[in-house]
Amino acid sequence: MQGKSNVMARHGNRGRLPSGQPNPIDVHVGARVLQRRMVLGMSQEQLGKALGLSFQQIQKYERGANRVGSSRLFDLANILRVPVSFFFEEMSEDVREMTPSRVGRGMTEASSAAEDMDVTIKRESLKLIHAYCRISDPRVRKELMELIKAVAGPTKVED
Repeated sequence: MQGKSNVMARHGNRGRLPSGQPNPIDVHVGARVLQRRMVLGMSQEQLGKALGLSFQQIQKYERGANRVGSSRLFDLANILRVPVSFFFEEMSEDVREMTPSRVGRGMTEASSAAEDMDVTIKRESLKLIHAYCRISDPRVRKELMELIKAVAGPTKVED
């Protein structure tokens, strides 16, 4: 059996952080895949079938454990009915700085950004988004949004 270092030497770090953790950009893209899939009410099995992949591969993409190639990202955008740019929206500045070339050259600190992912990847948040999207009356959606904002209190960014 080959050691991990032999595999890394042969294949490079594949965009991972020096710690071996997935790159936060890949984690963010995966979280956006998960978020959109949940909003559409689509299972991992359904998405996998549409892509010709197993649900396990979808799980790996959603966790950021496996990187999504450009042609696969294009397919995902079409299946999930979003522009490719959707997968990069709402990315924090810390995550944006974690490109593999910058990490590889030591131009940024390998922080715990992968573990500190946005709240949108939490199952409870995704269920809330999915339920909200099922509300057909726009007035009810707007009133609910105002209620949530009032209960949550002030934020740094107001839309």
